[in-house]
Amino acid sequence: MRLRTVAVSLAVLLLFAVPGTRLAGSDRSLEESRFEWAQQLRRNIGRYLGHPYGYGCAGPKRFDCSGFVWRVIVESGIRIKRTGARKLFLMLPKAEEGEQWQLGTVVFFNRLGHCGLVEDTALFYHASSKLGTTCSAFEPYWHSRITGFRKIPRQYGEELPSL
Repeated sequence: MRLRTVAVSLAVLLLFAVPGTRLAGSDRSLEESRFEWAQQLRRNIGRYLGHPYGYGCAGPKRFDCSGFVWRVIVESGIRIKRTGARKLFLMLPKAEEGEQWQLGTVVFFNRLGHCGLVEDTALFYHASSKLGTTCSAFEPYWHSRITGFRKIPRQYGEELPSL
């Protein structure tokens, strides 16, 4: 009986210690985690919509584009160094083809001179010098100015690469 208890304890320890091992039904937990993360991200974005633009500002009252993206990422529980759009592009992991239009993907424009957060294939959030923090449509103006996409690190367990 004691041997069986030790074996079960060891199996449980290994289950949680080995990366990639899942309990039955854990896919649902992963989906719930993604949903909770998306809700938190939307709350953080919403908290700062309508704030005025401020060059070099990262909030909480004024924002430039990279300051807005940085503030939302940090308040969503991801530690990342405050930087401009160009360095942010180099720092974040590449968004693959299927990830580009997902909520929270960082979109870059005008040869890395501007950035924002994707909502879906039609909309994104950013800090506009004229409108402040706002939601804009990709079409017709912004879509042709897209330089690339990056994903927020650790969104689904990724680690932030070190520079």
